[in-house]
Amino acid sequence: MNSLTDTYSLSNGLEIPVLGYGTWQVTDPNEAVEGVKAAVKAGYRHIDTAQMYKNEEFVGKGIKECGVPREDLFVTSKLNNTNHGYEATKREVAISLEKLGLDYLDLFLIHWPVVKNNGGDWKKDNRETWRALEELYDEGKLKAIGISNFAVPHITNIMETARIKPMVNQIRLHPGVLQKDTVELSRKHDIVVEAWSPLSPMKHLNEDEEVQKMSEAYGKSIAQILLRWSLQHGFVPLTKSVHEERIQKNAEIFDFELKKEHMNYLDSLTFEDLDKPEDFVER
Repeated sequence: MNSLTDTYSLSNGLEIPVLGYGTWQVTDPNEAVEGVKAAVKAGYRHIDTAQMYKNEEFVGKGIKECGVPREDLFVTSKLNNTNHGYEATKREVAISLEKLGLDYLDLFLIHWPVVKNNGGDWKKDNRETWRALEELYDEGKLKAIGISNFAVPHITNIMETARIKPMVNQIRLHPGVLQKDTVELSRKHDIVVEAWSPLSPMKHLNEDEEVQKMSEAYGKSIAQILLRWSLQHGFVPLTKSVHEERIQKNAEIFDFELKKEHMNYLDSLTFEDLDKPEDFVER
């Protein structure tokens, strides 16, 4: 990957930019609008939001005001946990499109596989929810459909009945949380893997002498090293900031490459106080 405009091809041929601008925890209306505009100005063409973030309306305003044609942007949203099920999914996707002010979404994901309102049967719940997404995909309202936080059992369940297989799985990935089995199975099914919270280990790595040496050697910040690590693993990292300078800096990760020994070192790290994958499957 050499530039912010590089893409991966999803299984249906749709191109997804290799770095995304995330909007998780951006609830201030002005910050959401201006953050999207700053990201697009910096060259990002991939914008990620979710019903759960409660900012789709403001993200949509930022998209409208950013000065780049809609067709040049890749916009993702995700299904809220209270909206699972065939009928609810159909209804709520329409609401998301209305809030965002868009005719279609480039990607829509089931946000969590196991939720509190599914009557205790997450397998049936996910299959019915997925059936609705398949139909919305057929209608052209969703250009790609996928999953988020799905581990091996959840992926396997979907694949058993899916008419259209998931194209993306967005999961937590960074040094200390590798989710190797989930990544392997996703790739087996030609599912592109996105990485949320790619900068989570920052507080630990600020104290790590080896990583400090890397930062000096490459002339890059630890955040840039973490995002580059994600890219070199073939993930699509989603990074969030509301500060224009930091948004720009997070995109400056295409002019260096981490050496194999540095990748291996980052892969080997563990952090006791970080959530484990099993801690963020059910919501």
